[in-house]
Amino acid sequence: MEQQPWYKTFYGEDHHRLFAQWKTPQRNTTEVQQICSLLNLADGSSILDLCCGTGRHAVLLAARGYKVSAQDLNEAALKRASAQAEEQNVQVQWDLRDMRDIPFKKEFDAIINISTAFGYLEDENEDQKVLQQVYKALKPGGLFLLEVIHRDGVLCKYLPFVVTRCEDGSIIIDERTFNLATSRNEGKMTMIFPDGRHAVYTESVRLYTLKELIDKFTSANLQIHGYYGGLHGQPLYLEAHRMVIIGRRPTAL
Repeated sequence: MEQQPWYKTFYGEDHHRLFAQWKTPQRNTTEVQQICSLLNLADGSSILDLCCGTGRHAVLLAARGYKVSAQDLNEAALKRASAQAEEQNVQVQWDLRDMRDIPFKKEFDAIINISTAFGYLEDENEDQKVLQQVYKALKPGGLFLLEVIHRDGVLCKYLPFVVTRCEDGSIIIDERTFNLATSRNEGKMTMIFPDGRHAVYTESVRLYTLKELIDKFTSANLQIHGYYGGLHGQPLYLEAHRMVIIGRRPTAL
């Protein structure tokens, strides 16, 4: 049997249960406020949340009056997202789909991709396909906001081994190796639960420098609109752990 890509199995119920403690309602609200500030969209603008996960940003954006579509490859995450939207009485168009396949053309005023949901795919050519799909789906003048780990910042203070105790008593052992030849962060995450059960997951994420992302955006005909050291909108600096880059589809194309 052919082995599934790591990103199809990594974000299951174990991941959601243990990492939900950090994705608090307060954090979600703050991030959406920051996204709206960076994009500065008109009321009622159309937004695609690409790799939306459990919809923690999409639902709040819809509650602000934006016309929101959201897509993700994880069916369980989309079910949680749909239930959350129904609970909040907001409308979001959910789509179970790979990020290399955005089924729209000149549809959105903005597309967002948050929390390092870029660089998962097998190689840089596949990442470039995503940006080409983004370009196709944006209206002329539309914006693409990408928020990822900042490669240079990570290497400034790289931690190859982290142990975290969660609120429910579970323990996460995170072992990491950075491959200098491929610029991929290779991880092995062991989750140990209070009942003694344990699960092991692997991940492999291509981390990009600002220069590399500028080149990839430019190759996809996305003009650079700005870049920052996080969603807060402060300038990017060498040791920054997060990076935001915003591209614009030219109005003439």
